[in-house]
Formats: sequence, structure tokens, C-alpha cells
Amino acid sequence: MTPEPEQGSGPTESAPAAAAGANEPGEQLTLAGLSQAVARPAKAPAAGTGRDAAAAPVRRAVGSEGTAPENPVAQVLLEAYVPHLDRLFDYRVTAALDTQAVVGSKVSVLFSGRKMSGWIVHRVAHTDVPEDRLLPVRRVLSPLPVARPEIVELAQAVADRCAGTAADVLRVAIAPRVARVDKEFSSAEQSGDGEVTSSTTGQAPGNPSHEAASSAAPTDAAAPPRADPLPAEASSGDPLRADSLPAHEAPAHTSPAHAPSPALWDHYKGGPEYIAAVAAGEPARAVVEVLPAAPDHDWALLTAHAMATAYAAGRGAVGVVADHKGLDRLEKALHELVGEDAVVRLHAGDGPTPRYRGFLELALGRKKLAVGTRSAAYAPVQDLALVCCHDDGDVNFVEQRAPYQHTRDVLLLRAQREGLASLFTGHAVSPEAQRLVTTGWAARVAPPRSVLRRFSPRIEATSDSFNSERDPLAARARLPQEAFRVARAGLERGPVLVQVARKGYAPVLACQRCRTPARCRACNGPLALSSAQAVPVCSWCGRQAHDWRCAECGFARVRLSSVGAGRTAEELGRAFPQVPVISSSERTVRARVGSAPALVVATPGAEPVAEGGYAAALLLDGNQMLARPWLRAEEQTLRRWFNAAALVRSSSDGGTVVVTADQDRAVSALVRWDPAGHSARELQERHELGLPPAVRTAALTGPRDAVEATLRDLALPERVRVVGPAPVEQTPGNGADLAEPATQDAVDVAGSPERGGNRLYCALLFFGFGIAPRVTGALRAEKARASALREHAPVTVRCDVADLL
Repeated sequence: MTPEPEQGSGPTESAPAAAAGANEPGEQLTLAGLSQAVARPAKAPAAGTGRDAAAAPVRRAVGSEGTAPENPVAQVLLEAYVPHLDRLFDYRVTAALDTQAVVGSKVSVLFSGRKMSGWIVHRVAHTDVPEDRLLPVRRVLSPLPVARPEIVELAQAVADRCAGTAADVLRVAIAPRVARVDKEFSSAEQSGDGEVTSSTTGQAPGNPSHEAASSAAPTDAAAPPRADPLPAEASSGDPLRADSLPAHEAPAHTSPAHAPSPALWDHYKGGPEYIAAVAAGEPARAVVEVLPAAPDHDWALLTAHAMATAYAAGRGAVGVVADHKGLDRLEKALHELVGEDAVVRLHAGDGPTPRYRGFLELALGRKKLAVGTRSAAYAPVQDLALVCCHDDGDVNFVEQRAPYQHTRDVLLLRAQREGLASLFTGHAVSPEAQRLVTTGWAARVAPPRSVLRRFSPRIEATSDSFNSERDPLAARARLPQEAFRVARAGLERGPVLVQVARKGYAPVLACQRCRTPARCRACNGPLALSSAQAVPVCSWCGRQAHDWRCAECGFARVRLSSVGAGRTAEELGRAFPQVPVISSSERTVRARVGSAPALVVATPGAEPVAEGGYAAALLLDGNQMLARPWLRAEEQTLRRWFNAAALVRSSSDGGTVVVTADQDRAVSALVRWDPAGHSARELQERHELGLPPAVRTAALTGPRDAVEATLRDLALPERVRVVGPAPVEQTPGNGADLAEPATQDAVDVAGSPERGGNRLYCALLFFGFGIAPRVTGALRAEKARASALREHAPVTVRCDVADLL
């Protein structure tokens, strides 16, 4: 059904192929699903007589109330997720909506005959669009400034850096609207209980009308200027220069709380100077290597202390963590310092109502402290002074929807644009964070070696010469004799942590006779066991393999090729019969455990915090984690080891960590507790090889003809290195435990280009930071052009994503 235009809204032409729209927030738009809207005359009301005609309400046409007396033109960013509509469109603000249609409010408009929602980015006095073609704003969905100007500019900068669209970024940045909460806050603002600080005035360059844009495919040159991405790398290697920061203006705020004592920063070299700069409102930037097992603080208290220091100075702060466990710890630490009423928690798992209520409290300036997961990086905190991020190497910081931005990059852009202080904490140091230190953008804040030795646990490697002579079979045993001895001694003093690589019971099975991987007959997926008595189940399609037989030798029995957390807990329960075994993995993640003796079996990232710290920790399956076919396998494995070892008591209190891996470089970095040294060596090697993060990357994924056409039409600089396109393996997970398809029929399941299937291909682009704005700009322009003209199938662009290599 073709939608009708509003009565009295002016002439509406038929929408060509370049137009796209939707009236539901978050709906993904596709060009193939759009129909051309044809203007039809409105139906005349039925003639009535007598009382019926007199009682019938008179419906006014939209826009018939006249024009707003001041800044009557609203520049609207449409909530459309197609590349060629990533621009601003002009609409007329009527007198009736003048006070509601403020900058940042969400409105409903007509675009080429379709009802769409969007956000008002500017209110201006003039437009280049003829008056008779300027359509009015239909309705104000939310009169509150949910899209603050600085957040819209940040979204545009993120879109520039990631070759995406601003609407895609705002979908993550702005909490989903809840009408009831919106009405509560609107009523409070109208009654004078709150104060909307958004300004409805401003100047911006004129933009083409919505009708003109729907008649021609937009180009990159026609789009309005965007915010600059992360500055290009200078000849000295500095990616973000401190002298480019804007001057800070001290706000006229009274101190809402007493500044917390900076004593805990005395453990760190450069720590007191950094926290003093934060208190003074200076744009200080630091990468902090957090002490393990510090008696007076952990990473959560250290981050909360920095945020409370900014809050005591009358400013705002944002803290971002990777998961709900870290969020609970940071929120609790912050509550102890400033109280519960001053903090807003932004987490999708809490539900839409509390999340939107907290979002509005920040946008209206009622609260100044925000903590949360990925989306909290865009929190609309007014008078912001500090942004914090813990464990930036966690892959959970990568957004799972376009444009696949990393939270660390969002915070860097925000700190650079707004002149904010920034704090990156972690027990490990990612190569990206090390690059910030190497280029001089951030300062390294780390404890002296004497302090580190006093607080860190003792770390033993079963692969060293001493343990190898005592136990010649240690290299082949999953739980060597030394690990068993340390666990038994640790259980006399408290809980013992056991870190394993895989979840489940037996994630990978094989034929007991010939060792051929056990595969599903239906989809060729790997078979797994959920318990000792369970029937093997396919990990892909979920089918049970009751009558499984090996495709090579016909044998009907399987062996465990890989052992998960469930099987490990079962084996440890038999080895220590009188000790409780606690499992923390998959769906049963524990946040905390007590101080009583217990064996805690956990997968990486699911380790609970023990009261008083763990007496010992066993880091198993290290060789398996290091052997993954991934560029970042070593750094990620070391990061998980550091995070687990940091939960153990110090060596003076008897804390011991046993690592069973054989790899010399990663194990030696853990034994020395030298995360920065390992990251510096990794960064140097990647500089020599031209791999990220020494260079930037972009992955183009789609059908082969579409990827080749995109590469052909791109105007790339000569220094861009192109690899591919190559076929993408159609396998879930990281593919570390998956064998190649056994037959050609299995290969053809995903489709092949020769048969006209839809098999995906990927091409990788490697380019330096100096030419990065040109490359991402060319990618955005090509995406917009191809989207408008529908020349080929869509091609997905992902920049700097951790799992590309």
C-alpha cells in the first residue's frame, strides 16, 4: 500500500530509487524493499447535515499553523540506515511545534511520501530549498534533547573513521525511547522541575531539500562536512597531538562532594601528578598498569577514584567496561565514594525503562556520572571532564552492528574533540594502548618494580628446566605434578582458581580408533558431549547422533579430543573428594565466591572474585589458546592470564600461580609481570610487518562480483595494500577446532561462484594513519554511490576489527 502525503503539506513528487525510509525506529532499510510513493489527492469528507456535520471535528492540515518566528528551518538527520541518505535534510518548523522542535529532539517527517523519524541537528533561519517544496515537520516524537549536538558530532566522526553512517552510530549512542518515561520527563520540564539546556539556535550550511536528494544520487562532495577523525600520524609517529586540544574553560560549579584522598595513587609512578591534573580539569591522558592484589584498591576503585575526583571538581565523568561483571564492580566502588544518587548505570540488560530514564537524567544535566558497557561511551554527560575504559583489549568492546566501531576509538575521538582527560586501565596492556604511549599521546602510569614485586603473586611455569627435570611427563600432562601440588597446598589456605580454555563438557570428539574428527552427517558440523552419559550432539544444527559411525573406519566409539570446564570440574572433584567444586562458565557465571577452600573452575573472562583473594591459580590449556589461528592469539592469551593472576593473593601472603604452557615469550612475560614490555615488542614486530595496530585495516565482505566491483571503482591511494578477495570460510566460531569439509558436496553447501551461489568473499586493505581519512572517505563515497544506483549486492565494510586476521 502506497502511503498518502499529509493534506496541505505541499506538492510531493514520486520517490525515485534513491529514496529510502521507515517509520519504526531501528528498522533496517533495504533498497529492494522500497516502493515508489505516488501522491494522491486526499479524499473529500463525506457530506453531512444537521448535528453530525456540526459535531464533526475539523482536522487541520499539517503545516497550516504558520511558520516558527525564529529559525524556522530544521536540519534533520534521518533514522535511515542506507549509505546514500547519510546527510542532513531541511524541513519547515511550524508555529505550533516551535517550542517542542528543539535541537536534539526526535521528530517524524515525510521523506518522498514515506513517514520517517529523525533527529533535529540544527535550527537555522534560511535554506536554499524553495519555500513551496519545503515540507513541514509532521510531529515531535520527543521534545527532549536526546541527540545532543556534541553526541551527533561524535557520531559523525565515528562514521568518518569507520566508513559507516551517522544513523548507525546514533542507533547505539541513543537509548531506545520509552514513551512513558519520555512523558514523565517532558511534564517535569514543562512544570519547571527540570531545565532543558539545549539551544534551538545555530548556524550551519544549507542543505539540499529532501525532494532534491530523492531525484539524484548523492556524492561524497555533496554531503555536509563531517568531524575530523583521529588525526593522521605525523612524521614523528604521533597520532594525536596534545597541542591540538581546545582550551579548557573552568565551569562555574560548586563542588558537589569532597575530593577523595589521592593516597592510593602513590603506588604508581606518575599517579599523583595524573590525578592532580584531573582535579584541576586538565586534559591529562594515561595508560595505567594496575597492581595485582593491592591491599587498598583494585582496578574498579582506582577508576572510581578518578571519576569521583572529576565529580568533586563539579565536572562529569564516564566509565566504560566490557561486561556486566565489571560494571557491577565499578558501580559498587563508585557508590561507596559518591553515593548511589549521583551515578547512572547504562546497560541494555537492565531493560529499556531504567536505561532510558538514566539516559535522560544525563542529557538534562541532572546527573554527571555514567558507567556502563559499550554504549556508555556516548553518554550525554554535560560538562564532561573524564572518560575511562578498563581492559580495552577485550573483544567485547567491538560493536556487533555496523559500523563495527571499537569503544576505545570512540573514547579517543571524544577525548580529542572535547578536550577531555582520559584513563585506560588494565592488568595487561594492549598494543593499541602501547601505541598511545609510544607516540606520546598518553603517559604510562605504572608501579615501580619494587612495589610490583611486593604485591604480585609468585608465578611458576611447568615448562622450565627445573620442573621438567623433576617431572619429565609434565609437557604431556594436562595437570602436571607441580600444579597438583600447588592446588593441594592452596586449598589449605583458601579457594583455588582453575582457568580452562573451553566451556562445556567435551567440545570436540574424534574416532577412538583412527582419531578422525567426529562430524555430523547432516551438516558436517563437529560433534560434542554435554555430559558423560549424553548422546553426541552437533554443535551447528543441534541434531543428536545416536547411531554415529566413523566415516573413515566405521568404528562406533568416540574419544574426547578437547576437554571443557564441565569435564575438568568432574575430574578435579574425583582428585579432591572432600573439596567443593564451583563452576563459572557459559550460563552459570559467578560474580563472587567466599574465602572458604574450594576449587573454582572458570573459563577466561568468567573468573569470579574471591573474598580475600585466591590462594592459588592454575592456568591450564595455555598451548591450546596460543595455537589458535589468530594474529592476536598470544596477546589475548597473555591478557587472560594477567587478569586471572591478578585475582590471586600476593606472594607474601602465599599466593602462587602455575602456568602449564610451553611458549617462551608469553610465559616469560607473565613470570616477570611485564605487560608493557610484551606489548612494545608486539608493536615493533607489527611495524616491521605492516600489520595492525601499526597500520589501519578495512575488510570488504560480500559476493565476489560485488567485492571486485567495489575495488575497481574505489579511488584508493597508491600506498594502500590490497589482499584478496578470498573466500570466507562458512564456519561459526574461530575455526580452531574445525576440520575442512570432507567432501565436495559439503563445500557446495555454502554456495560457489561457479554455480551462481552466494558464497562470501573478503578483501583486506592495509593503509597508514596518514592516508586513513582519504581511504575511509573513499569507502563511504563508494558505498553511497553503489547504494543509490544499486549496481551490485551490498558490500560490508569493517575497519580495524580485532578478528579480521
